[in-house]
Amino acid sequence: MESTHVLLAVLVVIVLTIIFSYNRLVAMRNMADKAYSNIDTLLQKRFDLVPNLVNTVKGYMEHERELLEAITRARTEWLNASTIQENAGADQTAERALKSLFAVSENYPDLKANQNFMMLQEELVGIENKIAYARQRYNRTVMAINTAVQKFPTNLIARLFKFETREYFAVESERARSAPEINMQGGEDK
Repeated sequence: MESTHVLLAVLVVIVLTIIFSYNRLVAMRNMADKAYSNIDTLLQKRFDLVPNLVNTVKGYMEHERELLEAITRARTEWLNASTIQENAGADQTAERALKSLFAVSENYPDLKANQNFMMLQEELVGIENKIAYARQRYNRTVMAINTAVQKFPTNLIARLFKFETREYFAVESERARSAPEINMQGGEDK
């Protein structure tokens, strides 16, 4: 009789461990999805500002067409992104192009004094800070879920219910990791 109680207690512990682990993995997966959605929302806000920014600076920076095209191209890449890597790549391209644009704008005193440009620049700086925070939050959440999926005994439950590790929101290339170099003519060196 006592061995039956022990066996029953072991089964209850195993079932409770499975339930607890499964619910924890679901919660972490949902947190990762929400964190990624927050990044996506912020990127959408940033890219919604791009046409206004390009239109504002177009008249001032006619010979900076390559830079304006790079910003527009980054927006198109983001709109067509279907994976975390593609999304991160478009994000990095846009971030570099916008930094270059604001660096080049220093050569145009009339543009720097333009109220619309100043407002857009301020709004973009705020969004960039929020994007950086959202990326960090997403990556912390991914680290937690990846650790849980790989650690014993949760890895057994993860495998049983097909939970998988996630990709980090990371820079793809060494070129994207380096800071843009600005030449004296106002363009970005390649």
